[in-house]
Formats: sequence, structure tokens, C-alpha cells
Amino acid sequence: MKNVLVLGGTRFFGRKLVELLIADGHHVTIITRGQSGNPFGNKVEHLAVDRKNKQQFAEKVKNRTFDLVFDNICFSPNEAYDFCEVFNGKINKLVFTSTLSTYTMDGREKHEADFDPYSYEITMGNSTDFSYGEGKRQAEAVFFKYAKFPVVAVRFPIVMGSDDYTRRLHFHIERVMNGEPIGFVNMGSEMSYIHAEEAARFLQWAGETDIEGPFNATANGKISLNELIKIIEAHTGNKANVVSNGEEDTLSPYAISESWYMSNKKAVDKGFSFTDLEDWLPPLVEAIINEMK
Repeated sequence: MKNVLVLGGTRFFGRKLVELLIADGHHVTIITRGQSGNPFGNKVEHLAVDRKNKQQFAEKVKNRTFDLVFDNICFSPNEAYDFCEVFNGKINKLVFTSTLSTYTMDGREKHEADFDPYSYEITMGNSTDFSYGEGKRQAEAVFFKYAKFPVVAVRFPIVMGSDDYTRRLHFHIERVMNGEPIGFVNMGSEMSYIHAEEAARFLQWAGETDIEGPFNATANGKISLNELIKIIEAHTGNKANVVSNGEEDTLSPYAISESWYMSNKKAVDKGFSFTDLEDWLPPLVEAIINEMK
């Protein structure tokens, strides 16, 4: 049994991760701001704290040590640096949730070496000072420079699931079902995806193995936005009302101009077995449609 801390563990793949850790018999502590409650009851220890408040954060974990920490909610170099100051010498390993957005969108398959956090110039700041992708790049760079514990930066593409609170896939399904317009920039663009359950399994695996450094984690395969819409059309029986670009409220959350996908070979070579995108995406679309009816 390990003593595990999870930051960002009450919804979506973070919640699924906590469920896996509980099922494996670990002592799990979660940190939240206290706004979303504790869905696990007495199965976990719950610390209510805003991790952006360094003094409060440090006080909550004072004299505490952890075998493993998962940080799903670090979005800036300031947060990463404060984390290192709070936990250096107190934890054995960190698994940090990073993103495909660390990579430039240029139509080419992305490998871990395409963004090197070890040599990236650090600019300190809060999440509001950077784009989402730049905030994650800076956070990776800070962790790999200042952490005195092993760090794995897990780079996820878009995470999908029926309980996705961002409802990005739901947006497309709802609009196809209702005949409402969906704006795209380039429907031939291909993207990577991962299912929320697989994302949780990968995070757990990353924590339990001896891997370190950046790792891409994505389902096998990629799909164009055009192909995605065709799947939705087939399962709804409706024709999508696709428009070029479109107004802000009609623009697809997936409206990218170039293909943006990643290789998972590094993780596969280390022993993780990913699912095939084509096996679970159509059933997921069908499940969301049924929930909406």
C-alpha cells in the first residue's frame, strides 16, 4: 500500500484515477478547493485548500510525506515552482498531467523530443500570463529543473468520455442532432484522442513504473474531423450542418487549421498497451446520443 496524494481528483479522468488507486488498496489523499465536494466519502482523506495559496498549501501538508503525487491541475510555472518548494524532500515521485498543446500545430506527428523541457527558457508567471500550452510548457520546464524527486510529464491529447465536463464531443453531437451549424477551419485535419478511463490507467501506470521524463499518452490511431462528423452522422441519422469558420458560438472546439497528433511509441516500448481509437470512439458517440435522448 502506498501513501498517494492527488491534486485534481474529483471529476473526469482524475476521479477515475482516484477510483483505481482506492481499488488497489492505497491510502489516498485528495486536495481540492472544497467547492466540488468529496465524491469518495471516507474512502479518501480530503484536504480543502487552494494550491495557488502557497502558505496555506504548505501548512496543509506540513510534516506529511507521500510515496506518489499526481498533479492534474498545475497550469503555470509559478504553481510548479511552489509545488517543488513545498514538496522537495517529502515525496518519492510526481506524475504531472501535461498536454499535446506543448507541441506546435504543424501537421506532423509529434514525438517527445519535439518539445524539450530540459532546455526550455523559463519565464515565471501565473496561468493568466500564458496560453494554456505555454503555461504547461513552462510548468514542465520548472518541474524538470527544480524538482528534487523523479517527475513524469504525461502529455495527453484531447481526453474523451461521456462525463467530460468540457462537453467538447457533446457539442458536436448536440449540434448534429439539432441541425445547428458547426464551424470548422480545416475538416481534413487529423487529431489524437484518449478515453478518460485509459488516461486514468496511464497515469496510474506512470506512477507505478520507474519511468521518468516526458511521455505521450494517446490511443492508437488518429482521425480527421471530417471522419469524426461522419461517425456522428451515422449514429444520429442526421446530416451535419457544417460551415466554414462560423461565429464564435458555433465554432467547433476542435476547429484546428493543421493536423495535430502524437506518437505513443515511447510509452509502448516501456510496456504500456493502448486501446485503438476506432474500437471505442463510435460506441462512445452512441452512448452520448442515448444519454441525450
